[in-house]
Amino acid sequence: MVFVAANFMAIMDTTIVNVALPAIGRDFGVNPSGLSSVNVGYLVALAVFIPVSGWLGNRFGTRRTALTALLLFTVASGLCATADSLEALTAYRVLQGVGGGLLTPVGMTMMLRAFPVAERLRAQQYAMLPTAVAPALGPVMGGWLVDTASWHWVFLVNLPVGALALLFGLGALPDFPGPRTPRFDLPGFVLAGAGLAAVLYALTGAPGRGWASMGTLGPLVGGSVFLTALIPWELHARHPMIALRVVKDQLFRTTQLVLLPTGAAFMGVLYLYPQFLQSSLGYDALHSGLATFPEALGMLTASQIVPRLHDRVGPRCLMVVGGAGAALIIVLLAILTVAPRPLALYPSMYLLGTSVGLLFASAQNAAFVTIPASRTADATTLLNMQRQTAGACGVALAGTLAASLGGDGIYAYLIAFITLATLCLCASLFALRVSDRRIREAYDASDLPSRHAEPTAPGRAAGL
Repeated sequence: MVFVAANFMAIMDTTIVNVALPAIGRDFGVNPSGLSSVNVGYLVALAVFIPVSGWLGNRFGTRRTALTALLLFTVASGLCATADSLEALTAYRVLQGVGGGLLTPVGMTMMLRAFPVAERLRAQQYAMLPTAVAPALGPVMGGWLVDTASWHWVFLVNLPVGALALLFGLGALPDFPGPRTPRFDLPGFVLAGAGLAAVLYALTGAPGRGWASMGTLGPLVGGSVFLTALIPWELHARHPMIALRVVKDQLFRTTQLVLLPTGAAFMGVLYLYPQFLQSSLGYDALHSGLATFPEALGMLTASQIVPRLHDRVGPRCLMVVGGAGAALIIVLLAILTVAPRPLALYPSMYLLGTSVGLLFASAQNAAFVTIPASRTADATTLLNMQRQTAGACGVALAGTLAASLGGDGIYAYLIAFITLATLCLCASLFALRVSDRRIREAYDASDLPSRHAEPTAPGRAAGL
């Protein structure tokens, strides 16, 4: 419950604020082009603190780290609602990003340590709720709150959810201690945090600034250099910030190759689709958000289907079918941009969500089945770094293609959607390398309780 609530807030906050930016600009007397710091501050802080999340969870315990991050995110949300200047709002958004960067990786680590391998799919039915609903609900709720109340409520909506999750977590959340990390890897933290933040900043702003601008090339090249230097440092460090050797696990490595192109394509579609509805079909922001929402229902449907089909058809088949199905649906969306059929858009988005959900649920579960409990923090850190990078790459690719091929022209959307469909097809091909046999062996071995970390009761766990 704590993980779902916290993850829901963190993910929705990446989309709900976008709708409120024009109203914020009017209140502060700032042009829309000058409001980028509101999202950039959040994004950079998120990127910096994802790599350190695993170390903090191991060093201070997952319970203390998760509740502290939840408290920070909730308090920062309240501060954002009280901001009276752009500078204050940006600073408070940075605090939000710090909490958000810790919430998801640490929460995922706790879930993996709490449930044996054979039970994780059942837990994932609920854990997928934020991933499915939050990105689509954000623009809808943001538009409604701004129209009926004010932009302040975009941040105030987090307070009751955060407060209830925090109180519940204080009373009921157990601790899942990991291996203690005696020394903080400062060079690894600087290389990972600065590199990831710079790359995400460059990719996110590339469609608007242009790839040839120094605002894109500078951070992209600098961030790439940092991340390249990170690899040899972490491989030889005695106490690495990010244990890159976890990638040697063949199943974890393969599932990341499946999730990376799918995540890029999915976020690219969610970025491009509302623009098409508004520029070509005349939808307003609220109705374009409502037209996107069937995707969330499709992902929720998939989260219920996967546990029932997992043992019958195997996770590899679910991934292959999900990737191929998503590719076909995105091709259909491309055709609908040339010959619009508004009534066909809703079922298409539902089927896209179902297809992507089949792949996400199967791949994320398979990613960790052969990872020892002591290495889950390292694996979740890498997974969340990959997820943020994939989303930024998808948005950058979709936005760049649409802009370079004619702005609002329908053929620009056509080419962009077909390119995103190709990414899903690549994911489906990578999924053919997944071994159902290895997953089944891990499931059989998970019957031994000694393989899993035992939680510490809340009364004995360290508090805030």
